[in-house]
Amino acid sequence: MVELLAFLPWWKVVLYHHFPHLIGVERSTGQIVGSGSPLGLKLQKFLVTYVSLLPEEIKSNFLLKFLQKMRSRHWCAVPILFLSKALANIPRCKALGLEGLLALRDVIQCTMITHQILLRGAAQCFLLQTAMHLVDVEKVSLSDVSTFLTSLKQEESLGRGTTLWTELCDWLCVNERSFRACGPDGLPETSLNAYVKNLVQEYIKSPAWETGESCFMPDWSEARLTALMILLAVDVEGMKTEYSEKRRTQNVWRILSDPLLDALVKLGTSAYTPLPRTDRSLQLLVQLLHTCMLKGSSPQDDEVSTFLQSSIMTATESVSQFVLRRLTMHELQRVADLDRCHLYLMLLTVLTNLHLKAGWKRGNSIFRILSPLKNASMRHLQEVESGKERSLGDQIQKVVSMATLATVCEVSALQPVPELDSLDAEPMDRFLSAFPLNQTLQKPHAEEPGQCAHPMESSSFFEEPSSQGWGRVVAQYIHDQWVCLSFLLEKYHTLVPATDGNIPEPLLPAIQMPAQTLRSALDTLSILPSEQVLPVFRCMKVLVPKLLTSAESLCIESFDMAWKIISSLSNTQLTFWPNLKAFVQFVFDNKVLTIAAKIKSQAYFKIKEIMYKMIEMSAIKTGVFNTLINYCCQSWVVSDSKGSLSTAKNYSELVLEACIFGTVFRRDQRLIQDVQTFVENLGQDCAANVVMENTKREDYYVRICAVKFLCLLDGSNTSHKLFIEDIAMKLLDKDELVSKSRTRYYENSLQHRVKNRIWQTLLVLFPSFDQNFLNGIIDKIFHAGFTNNQASIKYFIEWIIILILHKFPQFLPKFWDCFSYSDEKLKTSVCAFLSVLSHLGIIIQNIPDKTPLLKQALLIALQWCLSHNFSVRLYALVALKKVWDVCRALGVEEYNAWTTVIEHSLSQAETIQGAGNARKNWQRIQEHFFFATFHPLEDYCLETIFYTLPRLSGVIEEEWIAVGKFTGFADIPSNTGSQWYFSRTPLSELSPGDWSQQDVALLIRDHHSDFFRKSAVPFWGPCQIPGSNIGEAASQSEGADVQKKIIPWRHDVPDADLGFEFQDRAARLGKSVSRLIVVASLIDKPTNLGGLCRTCEVFGAAVLVLGSLQCVSDKQFQHLSVSAEQWLPLVEVKPAQLIDYLQLKKTEGYTIIGVEQTARSSDLAQYCFPEKSLLLLGNEREGIPAKLMQHLDVCVEIPQQGVIRSLNVHVSGALLIWEYTRQQLLRRADPS
Repeated sequence: MVELLAFLPWWKVVLYHHFPHLIGVERSTGQIVGSGSPLGLKLQKFLVTYVSLLPEEIKSNFLLKFLQKMRSRHWCAVPILFLSKALANIPRCKALGLEGLLALRDVIQCTMITHQILLRGAAQCFLLQTAMHLVDVEKVSLSDVSTFLTSLKQEESLGRGTTLWTELCDWLCVNERSFRACGPDGLPETSLNAYVKNLVQEYIKSPAWETGESCFMPDWSEARLTALMILLAVDVEGMKTEYSEKRRTQNVWRILSDPLLDALVKLGTSAYTPLPRTDRSLQLLVQLLHTCMLKGSSPQDDEVSTFLQSSIMTATESVSQFVLRRLTMHELQRVADLDRCHLYLMLLTVLTNLHLKAGWKRGNSIFRILSPLKNASMRHLQEVESGKERSLGDQIQKVVSMATLATVCEVSALQPVPELDSLDAEPMDRFLSAFPLNQTLQKPHAEEPGQCAHPMESSSFFEEPSSQGWGRVVAQYIHDQWVCLSFLLEKYHTLVPATDGNIPEPLLPAIQMPAQTLRSALDTLSILPSEQVLPVFRCMKVLVPKLLTSAESLCIESFDMAWKIISSLSNTQLTFWPNLKAFVQFVFDNKVLTIAAKIKSQAYFKIKEIMYKMIEMSAIKTGVFNTLINYCCQSWVVSDSKGSLSTAKNYSELVLEACIFGTVFRRDQRLIQDVQTFVENLGQDCAANVVMENTKREDYYVRICAVKFLCLLDGSNTSHKLFIEDIAMKLLDKDELVSKSRTRYYENSLQHRVKNRIWQTLLVLFPSFDQNFLNGIIDKIFHAGFTNNQASIKYFIEWIIILILHKFPQFLPKFWDCFSYSDEKLKTSVCAFLSVLSHLGIIIQNIPDKTPLLKQALLIALQWCLSHNFSVRLYALVALKKVWDVCRALGVEEYNAWTTVIEHSLSQAETIQGAGNARKNWQRIQEHFFFATFHPLEDYCLETIFYTLPRLSGVIEEEWIAVGKFTGFADIPSNTGSQWYFSRTPLSELSPGDWSQQDVALLIRDHHSDFFRKSAVPFWGPCQIPGSNIGEAASQSEGADVQKKIIPWRHDVPDADLGFEFQDRAARLGKSVSRLIVVASLIDKPTNLGGLCRTCEVFGAAVLVLGSLQCVSDKQFQHLSVSAEQWLPLVEVKPAQLIDYLQLKKTEGYTIIGVEQTARSSDLAQYCFPEKSLLLLGNEREGIPAKLMQHLDVCVEIPQQGVIRSLNVHVSGALLIWEYTRQQLLRRADPS
């Protein structure tokens, strides 16, 4: 039976039907961000369990077919990650042979198609672990293993020094003598060292067909493989000798590296060394240095790195002389030689860095060749300009010489140079400054026949393909010109004038004529490909601040052209982000911002226009705003050494937008972010987290940067104080604007999140507020307390009011006035102020005479205990209890006469009998964190503001910002009072489970009042129980429309456009004579739907909306509809899509009418139907859900005279359809 089950095609269902849908599966309610996709984790567990139970004779064949199926299709990032993790968790067994290893390599290639680099790297890590756990080493050779390892990207997964690298070394150490025989003789290698030694020797040798000077450069893949295996062999040897003689490891290194070192030492002296051999040796050297870099530990602790560097130092003289000869002696004559040029220059940069680390000395071999390189390169460039006919060799030498000068400039920039105060320029500086910019190369004649044609195209470093097109050669040549010029501009930046001036013979034309240079830069941007514009942007960074006053239009043109390039780039790691960073550095340079703000002309407004465009782009390309705000805040912190904050105050809108930034992502985007967090939470157990730098491009880092910047401001500094007050005013205005734009909004909607962020930032700024400033904003803050808000926002508003009253008791009279608010519709909003009143003990703790204030508080609490609204009475009772506890603790005797009344009121609340949920609600609200645990002063810290309170108040997990994110964000320094980041109170230890389940069930009901008739209000009601996960759904409001039977639950987000199907069917039938839409998507029974279909057709309804068109084929439906469906337009709108559909119809001018009994429903006999009416009919049992009630314009109920409380839904619908039709007929008969 088990054997039969193993061959069932169940895994086809898993692969083709379940895993592709992982991209649409989110975390379930209550799961923490980073816990991973529920379906992914379950299917992973299932796969591991299933494979573990298979018999050994079946397991091998099954896993092979499983891997072959995996490689047969393209995968999204999430499914391939969980599949790979599942395979890595299968218990060790010898299940896969060579064919399985090859299949695993193909699966790794499948991971390369995703742009999610972290997920891609993690999947590679898991697939390597799969190979180590499941491959039978006796069936594969070391050669097979090494080839498999090269399919992994070392910069994404297999980094040296990671736990994965250590695990691989351990696996090789254990199995090195068990691998299958390799080599033509079929004899097994005696050890890993013997295999690698032979590999190095074979690599250094040139194949027979690789001869002559005109061959293409060898492919980099062989060098990558050889370098990887050398370092693995040395590290494996290090594991063996960890507790014994370390010299053995050094000996192994010498044995393995001797062939390479021999070749390198002979480079400078042997002119007859085959060119392919020198190429291979230098490629291997570069790859060794690249692969040897440790990830996750200090390089000083790495013996192998020390061996490598000391070995290279002995060969530096020979290598440097070889590079000098090849670059300067006309030995590079063909287009294919440009890849060799790049190799030599790359090696020159690497060797320079090594010498800098070891201590730069003017006499070392690298330093000695720099001057000859510069002189020879300048000479070649001058010779080419002499006017003689340009051959291909001359043109290539010109490209090589310019690239060499660019590299020399970059190498020179690595050494600190003091600021220059005169134009005492070196010959190279004068030559480069006078060199004609943007000079192109004449296209040469075709290469002579008979040259070497290697079957493999040459390639540049790390598999970047070399283009044989002359256009790319010219682009690289122009790029190198601007690299040199950017070096000059940076070197002489203090001497760049503000205008071109009138200099007859400038010593450094490019420096002394900045406007002309900037015009050339604009010309360059129009011809260079996007991946080559980086040095041009760097030149603009120096030029624009100098010219912004004298040549503003030219600078604005440069802004526009640069932004056009940035906005057209794709979101690629190697092109977009470096260019974006350089763009931000020159457009938002602190000097540019300062000058633009000072003159307040077109440049100032252009910069702000680009700023808002970048913020808009961030919704599509996550991380764009991060780059902008990070750079600006860092430059402002550095420039504000005198505390003036002169530049930032002119761009406070940037900080404001950063404080409230963050989009609401699509479901698939949320899943990707959640899975990325899941991988990050694996820590060092996943090597991808170690080898890849965290780019900090998530949206919340924008807010972290802004908040940390604001925390650095000093409220005692006048300039800082004015800036803080400006930000606070703008935040309050933004809150008011959001409130007016939409009075009803979903929990965790964008409006909710923006308002939440506004009040979080205001809490951060509060310590800098003084009484004079609060005099101007206190009314706005109190007004916000009366506004309809979600629970978390109310907590923040109440919190800041408590802090204000505690610090400035002068505002207590205004606070008392809030309890006598005259607007009847807002009376239940007094709950927010009753919540504040419950913390009166903290508010008045520093006031000597507390008696009058306590008396006022008791009077107010007792007054509101008599409210007709039960939820208001509930809050008033809590306030009364808290204030009374303060009175008793202080021993105030003036209130002894009130003791009987107060004690009786509180006792009655504790001992309510037969009051349904009333007693439970009283217990729950007392245990609620805001009244039982929260301390407004002791809990005042970043952790509470940004993590604890949002977590406890039901805000979506995406909005929780752990305090570790603040401390780990090092781009902006922490202020001296950073101890206030962390909470040290019990509040931070509370779990949402301690109270959230109570709040979900907390329905405010009063069985002693007709007003509270088994009802629950939508979340936008002005009164709430704090912390409810359904916003304010737990309260009852006079001003809200209340469905009598349903508890509102979370809202689903629509994901379909519903208008097209309706338009198509209506046009096809073309029969409707009215503008009435009847929506029956909530009705389940075919009999009711069939009857409604018949009624709608008879009275000429425009369309009938059904939850599923499949019901039309039901026999019961057809029996009652009597073919009406053939003449009536039908539209399918699933219940989950109704919100979107109703919103669409509202925009088309329809009035949304709910057929439901509510607290404020209109009588059918009194209601006048608009011509464009949409009737929403409820479910047979539960009516209209509360989540749809908020989208209704009106509810209409049918007057009843009998005992039975409701009509059949078809009958109810028919009555309203007829009444609509009757009214329309009367209007047509009498248009007046």
